[in-house]
Amino acid sequence: MYARAPPASSLAQVRLTAFWERMRAQFGDVYAESVAKDYVIESLGSRTVNQALADGVEAKLVWRAVCDAFRVPERLR
Repeated sequence: MYARAPPASSLAQVRLTAFWERMRAQFGDVYAESVAKDYVIESLGSRTVNQALADGVEAKLVWRAVCDAFRVPERLR
């Protein structure tokens, strides 16, 4: 018997959870939320993290944009 793949929404939720874990690990709890709502990232179409996620941009792509914008070390990407 084959296991069914989780629904796309479940997979997206896992990725979003991992995204926020990385944000908090990199910036701390309070600053991560500030970065997400206040910092406009050009490579996200001049949107904030929160706007990009709300518009359906994949969490993985948003994380890469954050890493580039804030020069996150390669080992933490």
